[in-house]
Amino acid sequence: MSLDLWQRGCERLATELPEQQFATWIRPLPPADITDDGEAAVASLRVPNRFKLDWIRSQYGARIETVLSDLAGKPVRLELSLAPREPMGGMPMRPLSGGPRGTLIAHANQPLSAAQVLARAAAMPSREAANAAHDAARAAAQTGDTATLVRPGPGGGQGSPGTGPGVHLPPAANRHRLNTALTFDTLVAGRANQMARTAALHVAGAPGQMYNPLFIYGGVGLGKTHLVHAVGNALLADNPNARVLYLHAEQFISDVVKNYQRKTFDELKAKYHSLDLLLIDDVQFFAGKERTQEEFFNAFEALLAKRAHIIMTSDTYPKGLVDIDERLTSRFDSGLTVAIEPPELEMRVAILLAKARAESTVMPEDVAFFVAKNVRANVRELEGALRKVLAYAKFSHKDISINLAREALKDLLSIQNRQISVENIQKTVADFYKIKVADMYSKKRPASIARPRQIAMYLAKELTQKSLPEIGELFGGRDHTTVLHAVRKIGGERHKNTELNQQLHVLEQTLKG
Repeated sequence: MSLDLWQRGCERLATELPEQQFATWIRPLPPADITDDGEAAVASLRVPNRFKLDWIRSQYGARIETVLSDLAGKPVRLELSLAPREPMGGMPMRPLSGGPRGTLIAHANQPLSAAQVLARAAAMPSREAANAAHDAARAAAQTGDTATLVRPGPGGGQGSPGTGPGVHLPPAANRHRLNTALTFDTLVAGRANQMARTAALHVAGAPGQMYNPLFIYGGVGLGKTHLVHAVGNALLADNPNARVLYLHAEQFISDVVKNYQRKTFDELKAKYHSLDLLLIDDVQFFAGKERTQEEFFNAFEALLAKRAHIIMTSDTYPKGLVDIDERLTSRFDSGLTVAIEPPELEMRVAILLAKARAESTVMPEDVAFFVAKNVRANVRELEGALRKVLAYAKFSHKDISINLAREALKDLLSIQNRQISVENIQKTVADFYKIKVADMYSKKRPASIARPRQIAMYLAKELTQKSLPEIGELFGGRDHTTVLHAVRKIGGERHKNTELNQQLHVLEQTLKG
């Protein structure tokens, strides 16, 4: 009865939810165990990891309860819990890390060979690898498979082939190069990163299934690196055996150069082609490096073929990358491309309050608003401003206040007020779109002039403290409603038009220069 109710509930949900959502979050779930006391029922559902549990509870929990209650004719409450992990010695075993998904490395009543145990050890954290060594030796004795045994090198590292009882242990788990402090919990969410964060959560919960590759772009200091580290940390928290690697594009370039000099490209392929998740920052650094692009293309194809996941970041969208082979840019654009915007005021305030709490300091909200209004560029500059304020308060033995923040940041505020003026914005935008500065004040209305003028008004509202009437006055005495229309029009289009968004990023970085 419980299986029938759950099956009918899934069939109903399949008709109500978007196909992609149903396929990702509902269809893979195991059947719920439904207990009925006559007047009500409980649907107990075991979910494989914490991220799926939280996401299903927040996004679909109420909908599932409504559907099941309607079909059962009585209230049905949904209870979610984490499915227990299989012990490493239990059966059946998990898929072999690095191999085709779904390939089992052991079945009931089938002893593990030394090669299989070594494969398991290669995916284990270092604290478990020693136990795996003993298992490998025991398996070798049982099966006669001694070819894979090697003598340990100094410190238990890689050794040379020999007849001793040691084994070739895997590199330590921290070789994934992740910063464990950068997680979804420490990432402040807001409109600026909402889409990128949601996509990253999907990848963390179901790697290899959706949004592959995931391409995240945006200006410096907006949180791209934090987001990719969060995905890696989330996957490792759920599956410590996962092969995850984070690196900057320059590190990949260095690896290619090193292996090119040594003629050891098989080592390069072994390192990158066996991953479950590759996180790579700033792929724009591949520009002009043909051999690097060739090797990355090979790794990219190999990883996607085995349904491993790839997440990349860049300062521009794929089609905006220069001196990179079209084969690569088309691959970059084949999954999901999302932007991270500069944080809006409310998000900047939330970031400051969160960072202050992390420093065991309480920052008054009015001070956070003051700093957020005056530091608009990116999260990195916000953190720098916060450190200055906290240090100034500490060394002057004063409470944190707006006056103290103004004093602590006087150099930054002076530079900002001097550099970003409406006049400077008008000149920068006019130069960018190749029109005359005088066109900013004129009554001319052809699209080639009206559009840049609206963009300049939008930037004036975003980057200065001027009011709408003041901005209108500086644009040839225009009414404040004209400025408001331009701000809303450009702001709305920015989230839909990739090319406009990139142009605004360039203009903002130039003005903040």
